[in-house]
Amino acid sequence: MNILLVYPQMPDTFYAMKHFLYATGKKSAYPPLGLLTIASLLPPDWCKKLVDLNTTSLTKKDLVWANFVFISAMNVQEDSVRQIVSQCRQAGVRTVAGGSLFTNEHERFPDIDHFILNEAELTLPLFVEDVKGGTLHQLYQSSEFADLTQSPLPDYTLVKAGDYLYSILQYSRGCPYQCDFCDVTALLGRRIRTKDPDQIIQELDSINQNSDTRLVLFADDNLIGNKKKLKEELLPAIIEWRKKNRPSFLFATQLSIDLADDSRLISLLIDAGFRQIFIGIETPDEGSLSGSGKKQNLKRNQLDDIRKLQKAGFFIAGGFIVGFDQDTPAIFQRQADFIQESGIPLPIVNILKAPPCTELYQRMKQQGRLSEQFAFAEGDTNIIPLMGEETLRVGFMNLITGIYEPAKSYERLITFFNIYRPPVSRIKVPVRYGFRDIGMAARIFYVVGIQYRHRKYFWKLIRWALRNNRHYLDVAILYGTMIYQMHQTFLHIKQNSQK
Repeated sequence: MNILLVYPQMPDTFYAMKHFLYATGKKSAYPPLGLLTIASLLPPDWCKKLVDLNTTSLTKKDLVWANFVFISAMNVQEDSVRQIVSQCRQAGVRTVAGGSLFTNEHERFPDIDHFILNEAELTLPLFVEDVKGGTLHQLYQSSEFADLTQSPLPDYTLVKAGDYLYSILQYSRGCPYQCDFCDVTALLGRRIRTKDPDQIIQELDSINQNSDTRLVLFADDNLIGNKKKLKEELLPAIIEWRKKNRPSFLFATQLSIDLADDSRLISLLIDAGFRQIFIGIETPDEGSLSGSGKKQNLKRNQLDDIRKLQKAGFFIAGGFIVGFDQDTPAIFQRQADFIQESGIPLPIVNILKAPPCTELYQRMKQQGRLSEQFAFAEGDTNIIPLMGEETLRVGFMNLITGIYEPAKSYERLITFFNIYRPPVSRIKVPVRYGFRDIGMAARIFYVVGIQYRHRKYFWKLIRWALRNNRHYLDVAILYGTMIYQMHQTFLHIKQNSQK
């Protein structure tokens, strides 16, 4: 049996980091972890091949070889999915689809032959059994949640590690919070399910042996969802592994702002090698936080929490949203002021959306406020806003102009450098530079330092680091490249808004 695993193309969004990737010479940010896990769940005697459309193209030869094409996708990848399905139908090969795009709206894709929904650890074995028995069904789904201690080691051998900026793994699924605009709890539950530390160590061993990466993403919905287990089991195991193996990579993840309440957890995360963290800050407006169920961000000074984490040695990327029902036109300037004052190097701002299966979606549907024409693109929404569509559109564009223009990004980065302190850790991460790193740096200097129209801000940041703290030079180069990424994405959103 020949299984072709196809990962759809990501559109030009902040999360895809296409311009940053172009500057570094990489093809994609990270490998498709879901498909790598699915590959390991398939029978070992089945032949598997992976095509990531973010690094290569899908050929007729690939489709002729395949008995089934497996597609895993998120909402933002819908356009690419439909192109893949069309190619498969023309080639006469059957398609099998899973992922959040299909979980609640699979009926919108009548050309797909089979759906493996919910968590593949539960539903994929049913499909495999039916393939062997010759009694295939269209739909495989489960209302249960998977035991992650039984989830296999992802098959990292299916990808070329050098194509990707960093590697990826996952420790837990689920989130204890219930923000009404987030589909994580509907898809994966509020109870935090985790792998055993030994499983994570095995995955880290595999990455360390087969990759020359400098960063590994823990693709958890909220890494600190179960703080007790994290502090008592996983982080001590990673710290011991790091002492023994001395890997040259650090970790990134996403978590909630209540990390700032736990100094012990902060210290353990730093010792384990976590440096880059994404936090859903959303808004400084408490009415909007309360109205959306973002309770973990209430009754706290979010600016103070951000500064505490920056002083501990974390680089923060922050998620921000406008378009809540409680928002007034004043929110746009308030958000811009908050973001600039915070010194968050990478703020990701978007308009509120209502993914299917969320509480927000159901409420908007009941109120007749769902827009029919919609794609999950930045600067777009499927909600008819109370403040008016034009007010929201203009306010959003003014907001991102005020934070993504290179001069504003530079100002914010200087604020960050004046707050940030290098982490104090018992575990030293060895610095290893090879030809790959030298080549990447040379390309960055050419693309951002020479070709880029606003290159002066890249050089200003480097000069600032050389004059004030040479230890920040590598970070200055990194975030100087981010100035380029943020500005290019802003231009892309602006262009789309004018269509």
